[in-house]
Amino acid sequence: MILSVSRRTDIPCYYSEWFFNRIKEGFVYVRNPMNEHQVSKIDITPEVVDCIVFWSKNPQPMLTRLEELKDYDYYFQFTLTGYGKDVECNIPHKKEKMLPIFQELSRKIGSKKVIWRYDPIIFTKKYTPEYHLNAFEQIATALNGYTQKCVISFVDTYAKTKKNMQLLGAYDLSKSELMAFAKRLSEIAGQNQMTVGSCAENIDLVACDIVHNSCIDKALIEDVIGCRLKVQKDKNQRSECGCMESVEIGTYNTCKNGCKYCYANYSEESVRKNCSKYDSKSPILCGVLDEKDKITERKVKSLKERMP
Repeated sequence: MILSVSRRTDIPCYYSEWFFNRIKEGFVYVRNPMNEHQVSKIDITPEVVDCIVFWSKNPQPMLTRLEELKDYDYYFQFTLTGYGKDVECNIPHKKEKMLPIFQELSRKIGSKKVIWRYDPIIFTKKYTPEYHLNAFEQIATALNGYTQKCVISFVDTYAKTKKNMQLLGAYDLSKSELMAFAKRLSEIAGQNQMTVGSCAENIDLVACDIVHNSCIDKALIEDVIGCRLKVQKDKNQRSECGCMESVEIGTYNTCKNGCKYCYANYSEESVRKNCSKYDSKSPILCGVLDEKDKITERKVKSLKERMP
């Protein structure tokens, strides 16, 4: 099993204490977002977890506790962009805080296991292509030697984020403009010893030396864990997504980063309400079990290919 921690919320930043408690207990409860009274009990012991994929904009709370993950293989998807607090409201100062944190994490676990995400890319009157290229180059230069791969995507407008995108004045580039922009990103990355992959994009950027990326990446995971996996593409993700199947343990409407482009939060009020339920010792993240809940043990297993 590949464990996703988490597409739905920033567990490393806000809920690492809860996560480490779950590791100690060896299981977690996850509420089905489509059926609120259906709860899965999931075994997350080293015997069944082949790799953990962490997603975060600020994993600093985990840096002093990585030894507690010694029995697990894992890597981080670390989002680091050029946006200010008008877009990423609660992210600490990038140059003063986040770049050093990225570098420290890389020194601790290795550059292969920290993927830099510069996404999603939004074009506005303030965040022009030129702005992004300048920000991207500054970050790439600072991360030279600290990562081997950068993942990019262009913002998708969801019903939940449409109003925010309109308020920001987001616009699209023409195809030729987008290709020229992507080509320059790839050149900058190459100058800093990185490759670039795109995340869930319809547009083919191979001509820009940018390949379609898998964030939950079979090849990378096999390299990290040192053996082959019998794993399939994740059918629950968009068709453009190349990720392998994984088990997600996060909860929607619990991320306090406040990013304007986020699809995982319905409203600030829903986040406040759910976060008020946070208990680091609870088996379920930002929730309370009641008599209506039906808890079912989810069948999970290692996906490692065993030698005959």
